[in-house]
Amino acid sequence: METQQTTNNFYIILISLVATLGGFLFGFDSGVINGTVKGLEAAFNSEDVASGFNVASMLLGCAVGAFFAGNLADKYGRKTMLLVASILFIISAWGSGIATSSGEFIIYRILGGLAVGAASVMAPAYISEIAPAKYRGALATVQQIAIISGLFFSFLSNYLLAGVSGSAENVLWLGYETWRWMFWMELIPAFTFMISLFFIPYSPRYLMAGQKKDQAMKVLTRLYGAVSAEKKIGEIQKSLSTDHQPKMSDLFDKVKGRIRPIVWIGIGLATFQQLVGINVVFYYGAVLWQAVGFGESDALLINVLSGALSILAVVVSLLLVDKLGRKPILVIGSVGMAVALALVVVAFASGSLGADGNLALSDSMGILALVAANAYVVFFNFSWGPVMWVMLGEMFPNQLRGSGLAISGLAQWISNFLVTLTFPILLVGAGLAFAYGIYTAFAFISIFFVVKYVYETKGKELEEMEG
Repeated sequence: METQQTTNNFYIILISLVATLGGFLFGFDSGVINGTVKGLEAAFNSEDVASGFNVASMLLGCAVGAFFAGNLADKYGRKTMLLVASILFIISAWGSGIATSSGEFIIYRILGGLAVGAASVMAPAYISEIAPAKYRGALATVQQIAIISGLFFSFLSNYLLAGVSGSAENVLWLGYETWRWMFWMELIPAFTFMISLFFIPYSPRYLMAGQKKDQAMKVLTRLYGAVSAEKKIGEIQKSLSTDHQPKMSDLFDKVKGRIRPIVWIGIGLATFQQLVGINVVFYYGAVLWQAVGFGESDALLINVLSGALSILAVVVSLLLVDKLGRKPILVIGSVGMAVALALVVVAFASGSLGADGNLALSDSMGILALVAANAYVVFFNFSWGPVMWVMLGEMFPNQLRGSGLAISGLAQWISNFLVTLTFPILLVGAGLAFAYGIYTAFAFISIFFVVKYVYETKGKELEEMEG
């Protein structure tokens, strides 16, 4: 009888890992295009696919996916939307590989963007709704490890395939070019994700919101044991005391005539995570380091180093997020990023343009830029990288979670789009020091935002969250 009253930790961890496969695909789908650009240019006789807007257009798909997935999940369930995302990942991976024109390719990439956007908000939401409060933060942080791992394996897959054929443009197997196989490699984790999702339960909070108490009780009993399940059912019922299904208009407080403050906090967290410029390092890492005088080989090696440091930083965050709390980690991250970015600006500002148009740095300033930029990556992946997703998945009350995630996810991806689109313009027009000066300012402002507006959610049950 005792076993029925204890938390089934193995089962909770297992289904959380299934959900984080969405994060792995999020990273893989975002990273795979890096190795395919030359092959795409050759295949389509065009440079459209390498343009900044093409990268950014996928991000618009991500914004749409995040927005609609959050809202639709309240009607059809987090699990259902993860299934839809898995199917979109499969279509995008296959279609990107068989595309015969730039326009066709972009359509498939936007479908992949819809999947990435949906997975980015649904995976942390699902995990937060099935994990116990005491280690909910750690399980949700695994999402960030999955994202970075997806990136790493996409880079590794691209590298190995190009190594076999000699180039992304060369034919590899069955008469198809290597770059097509680079996209098709994503089919392996995508099918694994889709099949695995059939073996995980619907979120008990979604089931309760849909008046499916018996099914919710069955899931909760398997997760937490019979005694705890009975108690949890009562807590969820109390938190869902309103007489309607969750909807977008719940974000507006009709009594006070304003958008609920929790919504602005969610938008702030989502937006600041991007405005500190992290995806400049992600999307334009090699371009950045070549722009300050590093060779192509060294620039790629620096990206590998940054990736390794990122994984280490997220692991440290995973170990501390349920001990230190979310808010202290965000503050530490903001301070660390602001200082590191300021040092990067100092290094870049000291340089001069060479004859090749690149920024030339002295040896000491080159080392400062390298160390400070990697310190920035570490601070981000220790704090805002994983903790923003943790907080968005748990900070909204049950009634608002789907809609709150929809709006916050939309804000996150639009901010990502704007930063990604404007960096090449800033790089050419105003220079690296000015661009990084903007990211430094946002990192500095984020300190005050967290201190004043963000509240701690460590150890709280989701039913305790207030709007």
